[in-house]
Amino acid sequence: MSDQTAPPGGAPEQAQQPMPQIQINVQYVKDLSFESPNAPQILLQPASGQPKIDVSVDVQARSGGDSRYEVELHINATAERAGERAFVVEVAYAGIFTLLNVPQEAIRLVCLIECPRLLFPFVRRIIADCTRDGGFPPLMLEPIDFAQLLRQQAARAQAATSSPVA
Repeated sequence: MSDQTAPPGGAPEQAQQPMPQIQINVQYVKDLSFESPNAPQILLQPASGQPKIDVSVDVQARSGGDSRYEVELHINATAERAGERAFVVEVAYAGIFTLLNVPQEAIRLVCLIECPRLLFPFVRRIIADCTRDGGFPPLMLEPIDFAQLLRQQAARAQAATSSPVA
């Protein structure tokens, strides 16, 4: 006979690990810049095809103690039309996150993948608003696969460390 009693319809209760949680304490624009170096001429030219858009993304994370982490999402977007720069928009958007019950070995991945994934919709809106307010059609960024971005950065770092020195 067992000393444990099973709850109705279930097995004996086991010690359950608390679920990992990500809390967003605050999020904010850390730096924002919009430039249209060839305005107003570029705005008056008839649009001929799609502009060439280059987007770069970077994520940085820092520990703030007490299970808090500051995660910064940097996005730079440049548009060129007919060989002339139409605009440059640069955003550094950050959030302070509290990570509860997250295993130590997973903190880096949470900070560099999940936290920027939560920040991205806000950065996307800021960029769309800036480009629209600058006289251009809103730049609607495609969703970003932050796990793939992290893998690419790791591969570049690995290639840089394994490159032979001449």
